[in-house]
Amino acid sequence: MANVGLQFQASAGDADPQSRPLLLLGQLHHLHRVPWSHVRGKLQPRVTEELWQAALSTLNPNPTDSCPLYLNYATVAALPCRVSRHNSPSATHFITRLVRTCLPPGVHRCIVMVCEQPEVFASACALARAFPLFTHRSGASRRLEKKTVTVEFFLVGQDNGPVEVSTLQCLANATEGVRLAARIVDTPCNEMNTDTFLEEINKVGKELGIVPTIIRDEELKTRGFGGIYGVGKAALHPPALAVLSHTPDGATQTIAWVGKGIVYDTGGLSIKGKTTMPGMKRDCGGAAAVLGAFRAAIKQGFKDNLHAVFCLAENSVGPNATRPDDIHLLYSGKTVEINNTDAEGRLVLADGVSYACKDLGADIILDMATLTGAQGIATGKYHAAVLTNSAEWEAACVKAGRKCGDLVHPLVYCPELHFSEFTSAVADMKNSVADRDNSPSSCAGLFIASHIGFDWPGVWVHLDIAAPVHAGERATGFGVALLLALFGRASEDHLLNLVSPLGCEVDVEEGDMGRDSKRRRLV
Repeated sequence: MANVGLQFQASAGDADPQSRPLLLLGQLHHLHRVPWSHVRGKLQPRVTEELWQAALSTLNPNPTDSCPLYLNYATVAALPCRVSRHNSPSATHFITRLVRTCLPPGVHRCIVMVCEQPEVFASACALARAFPLFTHRSGASRRLEKKTVTVEFFLVGQDNGPVEVSTLQCLANATEGVRLAARIVDTPCNEMNTDTFLEEINKVGKELGIVPTIIRDEELKTRGFGGIYGVGKAALHPPALAVLSHTPDGATQTIAWVGKGIVYDTGGLSIKGKTTMPGMKRDCGGAAAVLGAFRAAIKQGFKDNLHAVFCLAENSVGPNATRPDDIHLLYSGKTVEINNTDAEGRLVLADGVSYACKDLGADIILDMATLTGAQGIATGKYHAAVLTNSAEWEAACVKAGRKCGDLVHPLVYCPELHFSEFTSAVADMKNSVADRDNSPSSCAGLFIASHIGFDWPGVWVHLDIAAPVHAGERATGFGVALLLALFGRASEDHLLNLVSPLGCEVDVEEGDMGRDSKRRRLV
């Protein structure tokens, strides 16, 4: 799968499935609406109309089903007929699974995705997750041929005309962002260290014509970034704060995406065990998603000021490592007593959101992070957790997740009850909770918020993606589609406008209405 090029085309053309294997995929009632005349050229001479109709009649998805049409060269697969209210109507997780298991092998292959127009974006991103870019399997390096998968959407229902060229370009940029984020997360730290991550940032910046701002190593300490510096100072490759900034003419607001980029997390001196440390290369998933989404957003035309802030460090062990009981001065001006060096993500993000507030003048700050293992317990393997000071944006995140396939579910936002968990006798706060049974994922997010202030009048959104950033041992590129959908109203692209929940009616809790007057500018 690693050496696969993904191409989106309005029409994939006709071909004998023996020379170009084929997967037809969609909900069963949608598949029944595909006329034989549309798929005939992709199936003949191997499959007749009678065989096609017979295959459809045998499908009984529970929740999915598939039927081979001709040996292992052509397959039709059915998605769930219905999903629950907390799932995406596009059934994106099942799309990825079916592509991985049902797409026939071959050098040049084709997928015909049958769906309604509002499901195109989520379906394309789900398809991309089935084709990871990173591999170091020795056999893969000996294969010189470039594999391609051509994707054609057949639209049913309203707006069922051919997919426009602009939509195809949006899908290409979005899926490239998903695969870029997954590749970074899949790459181990002996290759994807802070230096290498900065190279990835520079590469995207060069492609977009943006020169990144980079603050590194001792300069972090000098300028007061005690969180990032304290976490990464023991590593061979020094920590960094990097910023990509897009400031177009006519912008009406400033948005900052802040990504946690811990390229490896040993836990520091509060070291992880032998079973919990493997997989910690994924602790940069938030920063990877921000990079992939920023690249796609700018390519599709972003109308407002957008800053991508990357908080990069390796939480390592060594003579210079932060100790429990150390006290660090963070960029916010607040002091933090360290009682757990394995609660490092909140420290780097505290510096990142404070920088976004103080130096970038952001109206909306969204931080994304693989922050807590407790997130997977609170909202599960598939749903990221959202914590925000705005009920309106909480509802928007949930709705955006359903529209794009990167599912989201709210955490309890109640700083007046939870922030006391960080009480310190000698500093402004500790970095880890006193009681791990008291909504630890909510508390971790509140720690970050405290460094811009709970009375800050702007929008703050925290997304904990610790569990959905991977499926098994593979990265998912989670977060890219979510950011593009959530902020789609700030894009010039029609498809991103369509999947954005902002501008639609969202349910707002009465208690937060008074604080939301400034937060309606994107809505």
